[in-house]
Amino acid sequence: MKTSVDLSQSFKAYDVRGIVGQTITEDSVRAVGAAFVDVLGLGGQRVLVGGDMRPSSPAFARAFAEGATARGADVVMLGLVSTDMLYYACGVEDAAGVVFTASHNPAEYNGMKMARAGAVPVSSDTGLYEIRDVAQRYLDGGAVPAAERTGSVTEQDLLSGYASYLRSLVDLSGIRPLKVVVDAGNGMAGKTTPAVLGDAVLEALPLEIVPLYFELDGTFPNHPANPLEPENLRDLQRAVTEHGADLGLAFDGDADRCFVIDENGDPVSPSAVTGLVARREIARAKAGDTVNGTVHAPEAEPVVIHNLITSRAVPELVAAEGGRAVKTRVGHSFIKAVMAQEKAVFGGEHSAHYYFRDFFNADTGMLAAMHVLAALGAQDQPLSRLAAEYDPYVASGEINSQVEDKDAAVAAVLEGFAAEDTVVERMDGTTVSAADGSWWFNLRPSNTEPFLRYNGEAADAATMERIRDAVLAIVRRDA
Repeated sequence: MKTSVDLSQSFKAYDVRGIVGQTITEDSVRAVGAAFVDVLGLGGQRVLVGGDMRPSSPAFARAFAEGATARGADVVMLGLVSTDMLYYACGVEDAAGVVFTASHNPAEYNGMKMARAGAVPVSSDTGLYEIRDVAQRYLDGGAVPAAERTGSVTEQDLLSGYASYLRSLVDLSGIRPLKVVVDAGNGMAGKTTPAVLGDAVLEALPLEIVPLYFELDGTFPNHPANPLEPENLRDLQRAVTEHGADLGLAFDGDADRCFVIDENGDPVSPSAVTGLVARREIARAKAGDTVNGTVHAPEAEPVVIHNLITSRAVPELVAAEGGRAVKTRVGHSFIKAVMAQEKAVFGGEHSAHYYFRDFFNADTGMLAAMHVLAALGAQDQPLSRLAAEYDPYVASGEINSQVEDKDAAVAAVLEGFAAEDTVVERMDGTTVSAADGSWWFNLRPSNTEPFLRYNGEAADAATMERIRDAVLAIVRRDA
């Protein structure tokens, strides 16, 4: 009997996201587990399976394991993990894996982020849609066919190894004492923060952690675990100033992204964080280093990746520090691919995803937070003053417009700016830049939501506002 679940509704460009019980079910997950093994050729190999704190994650993890073992894979159940814990496991264990999470999406959602051995991402360009199609055939056929050999199921705890690995990459033991408010948003950072920054599994660091919403609760009773939205940072901002903290950290639900708040309660832009970490990683790469047994010879021109929406301050800083900046389109799977191709030491996105060569080219919010703590704790200035050096321009932030005909809206904007002296690029959406470099904006259709996304930046607030208002007036004219 044909299933009512259409997997094309939940399989996106980078991962899988769906509404529990509607577009993602235990039956569909079981079929995906089988297809994951078939498409990636994992019969007889280990497959790592973990999940976040969403109520549906344990059952989905079990269903995926059933499908994977039916097709001959040996499943290692990781239990509760953040997304970057899954990447760590895929890297150190050299095995493919999946984590059940819908990241920052509301409680009714769940999904899957998949990786090959070595934490190489599985995206629409590298097998995700093939997995979808094979799984759809299994669903439509009513059952997953059994392989000649049924795989085994074992369990493994990652937390201590993950915490030790991150601490080996950034030494915080000698920094000045810092008070840090951390808003876990009832997400996985409630588990990873005490392990990495606290003394839950390792020796204490010179950090006083003030916890906000560390209880793991996938119904998100306090606020959505999406720090990209300003209203979800308000509790953290208030707590930072009330406690007289040196900074605040906010993680999304699966803790692969980290947002930073300064001592005044003001957000530090992800582009500024990218610049700060880039400077540290370029310096380390130029000096040469040994990381977890891997020797890196000194590099003459370390490469840093940034997406096209990141502030222009990032490539300018990279060049000034003697590195080479490489611009790429938005999206973790694309950036990870370019990280590998370019042998880049670091990469950053405007959405607060940060990628590290020493973390298998994968994104980890916790490691980025540790770099900020190390930079702040190595000198006496407050974070607001330290971050200002990396944030010379005025950004609009990301603004979404629901538009029926996105192509027509972009064409109308280009027509409206035809009299300006501009340069137009179409790497990812449409980027329009002033020829004199004084401003730029990008219009990009969302891969996951029915929006046209606007991002812009200018040398001063008045210019940023003028360009922003002109573009949005055109985009929303017929909406």
